[in-house]
Amino acid sequence: MKNILQENNLINPPKIGEILKGKVIGAGKSSLLIDLGYFGTGIIYGREFYEVKNTLKKLKKGEELSVKITELENEDGYIELSLSQADKEIGWKNLLEKKRQDETIDIKISGVNKGGLLANVLGVPGFLPISQLSPEHYPRVKNADPIKILNELQKFMGMEMKIKILAVNPREEKLILSEKMKEVKKIKEVLKNYKVGDTVEGEISGLANFGAFMKFLLPPKIRTKDIKEIEGFIHLSEMEWQLIENPSEVVKIGEKVKAKIIEISDEKVSLSLKAMKEDPWKDIEKKYKKGSNVKGKAVKLNPYGAFIEISKKIQGLCHISNFGTSANMQKALKIGEKYNFNILQVDSKNHRMLLELVK
Repeated sequence: MKNILQENNLINPPKIGEILKGKVIGAGKSSLLIDLGYFGTGIIYGREFYEVKNTLKKLKKGEELSVKITELENEDGYIELSLSQADKEIGWKNLLEKKRQDETIDIKISGVNKGGLLANVLGVPGFLPISQLSPEHYPRVKNADPIKILNELQKFMGMEMKIKILAVNPREEKLILSEKMKEVKKIKEVLKNYKVGDTVEGEISGLANFGAFMKFLLPPKIRTKDIKEIEGFIHLSEMEWQLIENPSEVVKIGEKVKAKIIEISDEKVSLSLKAMKEDPWKDIEKKYKKGSNVKGKAVKLNPYGAFIEISKKIQGLCHISNFGTSANMQKALKIGEKYNFNILQVDSKNHRMLLELVK
């Protein structure tokens, strides 16, 4: 019958890599026989059997499943099949469609590494980077200690999450997931009610080595069932007018603060604490004039020079070129000590003062 159908072009012969549907007709200790209709009988055995043996042993006679052809005819005359490869290929196709439809998917976290979380999605291993976690799950670890971050991520093992697909590439076998994407559109819509320059009030919700997170409650008229508050970020440079090393010098978790919105980019809100305070650089040229002498305290040395505290919130830079080398700078200045400097430049608009050590 098969030959007759082929001769009359009613069916095409099977090909390696093709996915077919078949029915279970028998099982051995380490094999499963599949009825492929006109194409004959297929078999799943060997490595292909053991990869999914727990699934195969649950199948009953007559059950239908999708399988992938790995060999057209073995020495026993069977078509060799793979269930795992078929599931994986079908899984990729489904994932591409879910990405296209922008669907939300339920997953269960099955693994953790230093970069994020691992989960199996429709038979395909996926990766959820730390940067794609929702604000409530983002690990706020002091100094971004990788060991502490990994410990925080371990808490998600076995947890169920709702995610969206950020990127899917079957050829490279790459599946990147995002937890925060599911709220992005809603957050963008809510943020249309805000503009740069607005003041918001909330509390510090987390600290990082490069700044602080701040949550602010939405007014009742724009609050939604899913979005009741927004979390913005205050960069270290926006915490105080003077140079600071750590956000904990300025704020602590749970502290109530007011901040000004300085940027809205998609679903991200950048905030500033220092914008709520009087600019100490305003009209500073009246007090500190180019060419005059001033006393200042060395507060930080780095590869491009020394930061000098002139007053509580005003710091100038004594460039490395004044010393020649970092070694010479470290010999000339000690942190916490005061020295005399000449003012080379004062720029209130760009909050810059250049100094020269008086030798």
